[in-house]
Amino acid sequence: MPEKIKLTLAYDGSAYVGWQLQPNGISVQECVERALLQLCGERIRVHSSGRTDAGVHARGMVCHFVAARVLPLSAWREGLNRFLPEDIAVREAEKVADDFHARYSAIAKHYRYTLLRDPVRSPLERRTSWRIKSLLDLDRMQQACTVLMGIHDFAAFRGAGCSSAVTQKEIYNITLTEADRLLYVDVYGSGFLRHMVRMIVGTLVEIGRGRRSVATLRMMLSEPDNAPAAITAPPHGLCLIQVEYGTRQQVRQGARENYLDRAE
Repeated sequence: MPEKIKLTLAYDGSAYVGWQLQPNGISVQECVERALLQLCGERIRVHSSGRTDAGVHARGMVCHFVAARVLPLSAWREGLNRFLPEDIAVREAEKVADDFHARYSAIAKHYRYTLLRDPVRSPLERRTSWRIKSLLDLDRMQQACTVLMGIHDFAAFRGAGCSSAVTQKEIYNITLTEADRLLYVDVYGSGFLRHMVRMIVGTLVEIGRGRRSVATLRMMLSEPDNAPAAITAPPHGLCLIQVEYGTRQQVRQGARENYLDRAE
């Protein structure tokens, strides 16, 4: 009898055109489906919790598929990893109920953006962080994070080509964490528009540089049609940390109390 399998994947997105199948290059989805073909001898379509853009990384991308072949869960993980390239790995395989869907069952997502505050480039961190040469005012950035939390219309924070009909989203938590030269921006919310997290980070950096005010950010949320365009941070600093499933109440509570601590 066919089984529905949920996979949790990690990948370095540097070499890929993003998660989704594209005609102009190799995607992460293509690599996973190719590995399934090699393992099972049949073409299997995988359905993800969402898309990541070219250059964006993941520690916790979730996808699911249905296969006629029945294997132990350890065999799904180890077997697929044998056929996947070194920059993609199945971290976990689980058997899920028939009504589970990686995208439509998801309640929230946690993204982390990494900023490197250094006047000198770092060869080891160049593919996973955005280097900022100027000083950042973290107090102003923290004020801006407080403004962003809650339910807002994020129409000013959607990239070109975004197909979502609904621009109202809820941000459960945003935190700034310093680690020597690195500054982590953790964003945890109900869902995100295309480029939304990158636009949030780009705007926070502009505020930290003193080029935009917190009042301008408020205007971007209340009057998106009249507000200045958001600045989009480059993709390589962004990582999808975790996709959350459960009830919305549990997720909100976890985000506000200790979710980001657990994700370290």
